[in-house]
Amino acid sequence: MSKPTTKIPSCSECGSKSSIFCALSKDEKDELSTNKGSNYYKKGQAIFYEGNQSHGLYCVYKGKVKLSKLGEKGKEQVIRFAKTADILGYRSLFSNEPYQATATALEDSYICHLSKDKFMGLMRENPSLSWKTMQLLSNDLKSAEQHLINIAQKTVKERIAEALLLLQATFGFMDDNKSIDVILTRSEIADIAGTTTETTIRTLAILNTEGHIDLKGKRIIISDVISLTRVAGIYD
Repeated sequence: MSKPTTKIPSCSECGSKSSIFCALSKDEKDELSTNKGSNYYKKGQAIFYEGNQSHGLYCVYKGKVKLSKLGEKGKEQVIRFAKTADILGYRSLFSNEPYQATATALEDSYICHLSKDKFMGLMRENPSLSWKTMQLLSNDLKSAEQHLINIAQKTVKERIAEALLLLQATFGFMDDNKSIDVILTRSEIADIAGTTTETTIRTLAILNTEGHIDLKGKRIIISDVISLTRVAGIYD
């Protein structure tokens, strides 16, 4: 199968309104574009691997990506997701350490690559970009701390319900305003919630029977967001 033809625009022509690069001027975006590359990744293809040395920053032009780590006995743990306009690999870039996770395309995706020197130079010159990047790092830390609390204190049912809400918050709904706009295997959902595939299958069936969700093959429909939020133990 040949590679699909999609023209990646320059950074100044990119239509995204949520990227951290919105903080840059048009001239800065044009300068950034002269040093960027782009690649097409098929569903399931790795963008970078845990343990490899970081050489730059990745930005999702179009697609969905999961970031995961390998735990004991090779068990995968999904730590976060990325969608259009999100950046990848920034923590390893700043710490000058190997990647701490593996990034894998959840669907056919187009990813831009920015050189380390160019991005760091823009960080030094643009306080707004530095601030937005600091906010990303702060949110990452907050999410990691909350995940540790959830694993220790929440039941499996609560964790799986929260995992579904996380997917919806990250990728949104499809046009029906009920179906989560990403398809994951039951194993991947288990990796988010920190449980087994078998337990995840049973728990999704229970949530389905109770009317919180509806299952259509691999597609998950949230029938009642409010009730699912209560199941997840989220009250604020």
